[in-house]
Amino acid sequence: MNAQPACPCGGPDYASCCGRYIDGGIPAPDAEQLMRSRYTAYTRNDEQYIGATWAARTRPADLATAGDSTQWLGLTLRNSSTDGDSAIVEFVARYKINGRAHRLHEVSRFVREEGCWFYLDGSFPESTPAS
Repeated sequence: MNAQPACPCGGPDYASCCGRYIDGGIPAPDAEQLMRSRYTAYTRNDEQYIGATWAARTRPADLATAGDSTQWLGLTLRNSSTDGDSAIVEFVARYKINGRAHRLHEVSRFVREEGCWFYLDGSFPESTPAS
């Protein structure tokens, strides 16, 4: 039996985890799953999914993923909370660019509009090169 590789977000295989949202067109059921699937989309340089899951009122006109020089290393969730149609997800994403390690610590805000979750914006308590 061939085991499928783990999803980039740290979940089970891609198809049963983030793939159902990214490729299958199923809306993420909550902000945490949306954040995980957006991380996975970044690992795949999937600008279409990233744009489609970004709230229209804060979506930049020009979306750009990190590109092929970025090697995504992992995702750690720190906190998640939902209050009605608003949610916050705090995470740390680790990555390398040209061999240099970095970590992105973000507190992301999400909003539910017409039953679907969207990324609104985020703040960055600490985004520094890893030692």
